[in-house]
Amino acid sequence: MTAGQRPLGLLLDAMGTLIGLREPVGLTYARLAARHGIGVASEAVEQAFRASYRQAPPLAFPGLSGANLERAEVNWWGDRISESLVGAGGSPAPEALVRELFTHFADPLRWQVYGDVPDQLERWHTRGLGLAVVSNFDSRLPGLLEHLGLARWLQVVVVSSVAGAAKPDPAPFRLALDSLGLNPEQAWHVGDSPEDVQGAAAAGVRCLLVRRP
Repeated sequence: MTAGQRPLGLLLDAMGTLIGLREPVGLTYARLAARHGIGVASEAVEQAFRASYRQAPPLAFPGLSGANLERAEVNWWGDRISESLVGAGGSPAPEALVRELFTHFADPLRWQVYGDVPDQLERWHTRGLGLAVVSNFDSRLPGLLEHLGLARWLQVVVVSSVAGAAKPDPAPFRLALDSLGLNPEQAWHVGDSPEDVQGAAAAGVRCLLVRRP
């Protein structure tokens, strides 16, 4: 496929591309932490969370499944939560708070679908494009996409925690391509981060960047 030809499939990032949180992470962390006796400013938590997330190890657990995978996911997010609270001048998160927050973000009511997404997915689907999500997230994502009404357009959802590798590693892209039965030159990736650009390039896929406000 040359640069001027249309793709046969699209690989789509999720957070910041298709869906986003209704409330900033820092505000949610601070609000729920207060119930556990931890008083921190939401703005400071937000800043500390961003730093923790940037420096975190990949959200990817090769070879794990079932309860072991969920435990690893919860522990990974628990580290981000504790680092965010401590960075904002609070104390580490107790296990009950970590579980509460993990469950909180599994609730589709906490998320919103960007307004242009449903029509665009329908248009791509009608044109016969294969559609797959490739996300640095965990096993909560397929359920979220289902309840948010997006799963009906998607043929596969690849999340880093299950795939055992996270963007910018090309492995999640290759899993999605294999599931769609496409070669790299037959697909484009749509995302919003440097990891999307780097990972797509490593997999031989052209990347288009979305810039959400």
